[in-house]
Amino acid sequence: MTEKIIYLDNNATTKTCDEAIESMMPFFGEKYGNPSSMHDFGGQVGRYLKKAREQVGGLIGAADPNEVIFTSCGTESSNMALRGLTDPRKKHIITTKVEHPCVLNVAKHLEKNHGYEVAYLGVNAEGELDLGEFKDSIRDDTALISIMWANNETGVVFPVEKLAEIAKDKNPDVLFFVDAVQAAGKIPLDVKNTKIDMLSISGHKIHAPKGVGAIYIRKGTLITPFMLGGHQERGKRGGTENVAGIVALGAAAEQAQNFLPDEETRVRKMRDRLEKGILSRIFNARINGSRLNRTPNTANISFEYIEGELILLHLSDLGICASSGSACTSGNLEPSHVLRAMGVPFTAVHGSIRFSLSRYTTDEEIDYVLEKLPDVINRLNSISPFQRELLELKEVKNPVKNPKCGVDVKRCCER
Repeated sequence: MTEKIIYLDNNATTKTCDEAIESMMPFFGEKYGNPSSMHDFGGQVGRYLKKAREQVGGLIGAADPNEVIFTSCGTESSNMALRGLTDPRKKHIITTKVEHPCVLNVAKHLEKNHGYEVAYLGVNAEGELDLGEFKDSIRDDTALISIMWANNETGVVFPVEKLAEIAKDKNPDVLFFVDAVQAAGKIPLDVKNTKIDMLSISGHKIHAPKGVGAIYIRKGTLITPFMLGGHQERGKRGGTENVAGIVALGAAAEQAQNFLPDEETRVRKMRDRLEKGILSRIFNARINGSRLNRTPNTANISFEYIEGELILLHLSDLGICASSGSACTSGNLEPSHVLRAMGVPFTAVHGSIRFSLSRYTTDEEIDYVLEKLPDVINRLNSISPFQRELLELKEVKNPVKNPKCGVDVKRCCER
């Protein structure tokens, strides 16, 4: 195992930035008061929460900082949105097949235990939604629509602003929730100029520490509190606030907003160079997801006939950190639900690797990956003939056709 670390797993978690770390420190020492206290010693801490609310509101473009409610993470924020439905007459929810487990598993729970009917919208081969299917799925009894802004595995960006408009035009009372965990800090967000009602972010995805997040709830939106307790967060989320984490989230949000131009230019350029270099060096590599509508930092690449876990182990030995998908599901041997929904062939879905960059990624690190990765793939290609035969046998039931000639790709002359 090399001591060199090349961290390209930023969709799983990010390095805490110096500004966030520095902002936290006083709240472990002299500023230890409870922000809910009546005395000034606690009250001064409350002023730092107010500033953090403004900083987070600035990142997502909220009209009023008080529309920002602090939580422990993106998962709690999603639970708050989905489980906070208030109208017992409306039992229909719309989401997609490619959502993060924090949405899908709550939707399944509501479906199984609370009598909700859930429509799971599919995606095309590029990971994109069909707007017609979306519009047709909206009903008078639709209570909530939950669609992510950017996919955590592929980086594919959904047109949630347009989707929210379509939804409100057809059913003005429907609530529209957006999981923006993978979008915040990577693409510009401006909720005040949309018809989005609720939106979630997670601190550790934007260089804040783990254990803190937020949910935007547009003023006038009615939801039942998920975390019951005291009057904290204007009664929407009980429990003493994680002051140090919240202050750090605010500092990280401000930095993330400042670095948005860097994400769109330098980070995107490195991501594109990584993809181009891999495709030119490795014959059995393919990009998963739209080439146009993606966050600038994410590359999901399949290497056919090779198990992704083997690739990750070899990369880890070289100090390269990547992922086979969502960090919340990477311990699961089942293939990615996102790639399966996109129709990625069985021969490729198991060998999919996600590389996710950040503002701390360097050109030298990309060079290192492009130097080492081809050797890893070539070595695995040469030593896994039995694995390849097994995958081919499993693929017989659903052969993949070459679009140029219509012939099974395993017999096509172009292979």
